[in-house]
Amino acid sequence: MTRSDNITVLLIEDDPMVQEVNRQMIEKVGGFQVIAAAGDGKKGMEVALEQKPNLVVLDIFMPELDGIRTLHKLRSEELDIDVLVVSAADDTETIRKALQYGAIDYIIKPFSFDRLVQALNKYRIFLRQFSGTTKTEQQKIDAWISRNTEKQQDTVLPKGLNQQTLTQVRNYLTNRTSPVSADETASYIGIARVTARRYLDYMVKAAQAEIHLRYGEVGRPINRYKLK
Repeated sequence: MTRSDNITVLLIEDDPMVQEVNRQMIEKVGGFQVIAAAGDGKKGMEVALEQKPNLVVLDIFMPELDGIRTLHKLRSEELDIDVLVVSAADDTETIRKALQYGAIDYIIKPFSFDRLVQALNKYRIFLRQFSGTTKTEQQKIDAWISRNTEKQQDTVLPKGLNQQTLTQVRNYLTNRTSPVSADETASYIGIARVTARRYLDYMVKAAQAEIHLRYGEVGRPINRYKLK
């Protein structure tokens, strides 16, 4: 996969060991490539201006220029770069400022790999829906806000469904560029076809996915599913 196929990432983190661990975790998520790293905000700004990554993964506690001031400078320069904060800073003032300055997500250290995957997949969907076009539809905006609101409110799922499996199904669809069937989803995740179908149909009803019909030479059309 070439760099142009990937979502490019700049790591700004002052601890070399944490920097390397974060790089390895990010690159385990398909479609993301760490193209550079910096040990402080000042150097990070220089690299961001030169490399222009899609995403900066930013620490808060750093020498020279801390994460909040770095984020503010990125916005002041009007760079078309998104920021994911990954930091041990857990005070509400810092979190509020980071979100006010446009951070797409905020992850508190220590964190699980699943939480990082969730943030990166959410960002991938964001890019897919709001890049490459000058206009969009209200329906897409509503679906995006609704998806994030559901996660924040820990939505109660229908009986028989659970959040862990739903996340697996959503992640599978996120990593696919073309519609998939219930059979393919079930085989990949390791669940029964009828179970996969229930989760996929739930996502359609929740305006998170859409159905594409595939017609064969004989028999009924096959439902295939794709994220909205």
